[in-house]
Amino acid sequence: EIAFAAGFGSVRQFNDTMREVYATAPSAFRRTPSGHQKGEVRLRLPYRRPFDADGLFTFLITHAVEGVETTEGGYRRSLRLPHGPGHVMLVPADGHVDATLGLTDLRDLAPAVSRCRRLLDLNADPAAVDAVLGCDPVLAASVADHPGIRIPRGVDGFETAVRTIIGQQVSVASARAVAARLVHGGLFSDAAGLLALPDESFAMPQGRRDSLRTLARAVTVGDLDLESSADRAATEKALLGLPGIGAWTAGYVALRGLGDPDVLLDTDLVIRRTAERLGIDDLHRHAERWRPWRSYAMLHLWRISWNSRQ
Repeated sequence: EIAFAAGFGSVRQFNDTMREVYATAPSAFRRTPSGHQKGEVRLRLPYRRPFDADGLFTFLITHAVEGVETTEGGYRRSLRLPHGPGHVMLVPADGHVDATLGLTDLRDLAPAVSRCRRLLDLNADPAAVDAVLGCDPVLAASVADHPGIRIPRGVDGFETAVRTIIGQQVSVASARAVAARLVHGGLFSDAAGLLALPDESFAMPQGRRDSLRTLARAVTVGDLDLESSADRAATEKALLGLPGIGAWTAGYVALRGLGDPDVLLDTDLVIRRTAERLGIDDLHRHAERWRPWRSYAMLHLWRISWNSRQ
C-alpha cells in the first residue's frame, strides 16, 4: 500500500528505488525507532565522494530566509509539494545526508526527495569536476582544499529566480529581510501568490518590484519555464527578454535554479576581481579550460574570495 501511495508502479520498483536511491531497504523503516513525529519519514540521501558539506551548508545557512528556513540543529526548510506543504531537516553525515521529511501526503515522498537532492546537488559527479578544474594551476589549490564542491541549488525554480532578483546589488542580509516579506503560511510565494501581494509587501525599488511581477506573469501564462527539466537555452532567452533582467541574473538562475553545470558569470564583480587577483587576464578565454564545469569554477572563485575576507 505504501508503494502505490507513494506513486510507484509496483512493489518491486519501490523496493529497488529504496535500495538504489535511498540506500536502505523498506524493512529498515519498520525497524526505525518510533521516537519521531507522526507523518515524518527519515531517509539517508547518498552522495558521491568527495562532498564539500561545510561549504554547501554554510551557504544555505547564511542565506536562510526567515519563515521558510531555519538553522538550529541543521538546515530545515519548508517544501511546496504537489499534494500539500511539507518540510525537511537536512544534516550532513559520513557518506550521506540525513533527511527527516514531514509530509502532508505520502504520495509526495518521491518529489520531496528529488527536491532535496536537487537542493544539495547530490547527483553531481565530483570526481569528474575536480579532475578538470584541478588541472588548472589557478584553481588547483582551491580544488585540493575543497574537493567535491557543490552548487547550492534550490527546491523551486521560481523561488530561486525571485531571490536572485531581490539580491541584485544588495547585501545578503538585506536580501534575506526583503525575501522574508514574501513568505506566507510558512511557504515562499508561488507565481500566483506573488501577483496577489499588495505593493507594501515589496520592500524594494519600484523597478525591481515590477521585474518580479513580470517574472511571475510569464510563469503563470506559460511563457517561462523555471523547472529543473526546462530547456536551459530557451529559459535563458526568455529571462533576458524580461525587463530588469540582464545577463548576470539569467546566468545565476541557470546556475542555481536550473542546475546548468557550465555557466560563466563573467560580469560578476567578485568573479572578475578574484580572477584578476589570480592573474587571469582574459577570463572568457581562460574559462574555456574549465568546460564543461564552469559553474563549479565559479563556486571556487567565490570561495577564494570568501576565504580571503575571513
